[in-house]
Amino acid sequence: MTQDALAAAIGVSRSAVAQWETGRAGQLTGHLVAIARALDVGVDFVMHGADKRGPALTASADELALLRLYRECADEDRQFLLRTARRMARLNTRPSPD
Repeated sequence: MTQDALAAAIGVSRSAVAQWETGRAGQLTGHLVAIARALDVGVDFVMHGADKRGPALTASADELALLRLYRECADEDRQFLLRTARRMARLNTRPSPD
């Protein structure tokens, strides 16, 4: 996510986000929940790099791109994508015929 996108998502300036990233600004704590929501992580992850909700998962660039695209879809399209992904996952977990 770009600084501009995060700033727009939480209602602050891009400059504020840049200052948070470099540790030069103070008003971060008042925006922690909004930042966590925009990034779809827990507040612990924003503060410490570890999300206490469960084991840390590292997403690849492709996974993050798929998530962003999924979020841009209409609800009925999301359901179609989920059905398709589940079908594909089942196909990939079946033993191959020898």
